[in-house]
Amino acid sequence: MKTLSLLAATAMAASAPAAFAQQAPVPAIESGHTMLTVTAQGSSTREPDMANYSAGVTTQGTTASEALAANSAQMSRVIAALKKAGIADKDVQTSNLSVNPVYAQPKRLPDGNYEDGPQKIVGYQTNNTVSVRQRKLGDMGKVIDALVSAGANQVNGPNFQLSGPEAAMDEARVEAMKSARARADLYAKASGLRVARIVSISESGGYSPQPVMYMRKAAMDVAAAPPVAAGELEMNVNVTVQFELAP
Repeated sequence: MKTLSLLAATAMAASAPAAFAQQAPVPAIESGHTMLTVTAQGSSTREPDMANYSAGVTTQGTTASEALAANSAQMSRVIAALKKAGIADKDVQTSNLSVNPVYAQPKRLPDGNYEDGPQKIVGYQTNNTVSVRQRKLGDMGKVIDALVSAGANQVNGPNFQLSGPEAAMDEARVEAMKSARARADLYAKASGLRVARIVSISESGGYSPQPVMYMRKAAMDVAAAPPVAAGELEMNVNVTVQFELAP
């Protein structure tokens, strides 16, 4: 049995399908036939139809309970603003809640070193963050503006997504297989052979989103809703296909 390799694809012997642990055993390759392994990629693009981002409140107080109480009041207004903006309860989820001490800066000595000894707690900081799923992308700018106006001083994201990516992934799969077959035909013809059959197929791939990052702090001007550009999402699928070539 002869073997050909293509680019990053690796030549494999007749027993090679055992490397694909999830695949059924492959019938033996006929004597005089050649194995060819091809790796190809397919892609498709879609405009995202939803996004995830986070919104949070950070507060400080002289005691832990004071910092937590202030945070709870402010975060309640933020969540109320989300609901008023049309975000459903199921699309808001707490992702982080923490209360941490704030330490005084160590005193600097005349020799340039810092005073040694235990750190002194001068207050407490509370962080509360929720993850938000935005289903109406056209409303995102005004929702973020409403959040900041209500007291959110941490807004991070968005991460754009598709609510149903399978159709786009299937397009990418078809393109990847067409590309793999075209390369196999080319190499077979160049070698004076023909493609007899496909022996095995394995796949890997997923989203390759074009990222858009938005951050806004409470200290910034919140007079106007921020513009948010959704762009496109690209779905990529890589396939590794084994072909049997015959004279």
